[in-house]
Parts: sequence; structure tokens; C-alpha cells
Amino acid sequence: MNHYSPADFPFSGSIGHYLGSAALLKDRLLDSHLASLEISAAQFKVLIYIYLEKANTPADLCRLLSVDSGSMTRMLDRLEKKGLLHRKPCPTDRRCVRLTLSAAGQAVCQQTPEVVARAMNELARGLSHDELQSLLGLLEKMLQPHTTAAAER
Repeated sequence: MNHYSPADFPFSGSIGHYLGSAALLKDRLLDSHLASLEISAAQFKVLIYIYLEKANTPADLCRLLSVDSGSMTRMLDRLEKKGLLHRKPCPTDRRCVRLTLSAAGQAVCQQTPEVVARAMNELARGLSHDELQSLLGLLEKMLQPHTTAAAER
């Protein structure tokens, strides 16, 4: 079903506009709340993917976060300098490095559920419980066909 047409496309009122604005607000709120842990929202995303064992190489992170390799290298340099992660050569492929969290990185990740929950509660504070559940269901419904198609490629 087509909801938009080129003739009357509302750039400032489209789903893309609202999703983009919500994503920017989410990251600003995360930055604010994560400041106490001395990490940014972007750094949190890298650390949590490693912590949850969803990624262990820079290439994995680039793919999951839609970030180019140069940006990821700079991000990993900053996190390594902060003492939050380690890069080690892959034992089976010299071209690849494996990422692991340091003890300090583990400790930061263990503190994030409380901090991130506060940020997400602030983001959703204008919604009732039922409205939030409806929004989540609609977003999942919208994303489902695209995630299925990506997995099949």
C-alpha cells in the first residue's frame, strides 16, 4: 500500500522525519544520561554489542551499526585509550582483530541497564503504557518484512 506520493510528500511530517527526529532525541538523551559513565551513546552501542556477544570484530560492528570502517577504527581507538576494550589479533586470520571488553568495560556495561532505562523512560514519558506497547508493536510490524528480507540475502 502506498501512503505517500511524490506530488504531495510532506518532508516535515513523514514517517522518515519523525523516526529521524526520534532517533536524534534518543541519542541526545542517552548522551546526557551516559555522561556519568564517561561514555557517549555511540560508544555505548559499541560496548553493549561486544558485551552481549553480538559482535567481536570491527567488521561485525560496522555492519550492525551501519558505520564505515574509518569511523569505527577511530571509535575503537578512543575506547581502547579509555581502557574499556582490548584488540587482539585473530588466531586464525592475521588480517582480523578480535574485540574484548576490559574489566572496566565490563563494569561500565553492567551499569548501563539502569542508566539506559532512565533515558528511555524520559524519551517515552509522554506515552501511556498502552501507547508505548502500541508504538513498539507498530514499529516491529513495519520493520519485520525488511529484517526478514535482509536475513534472506
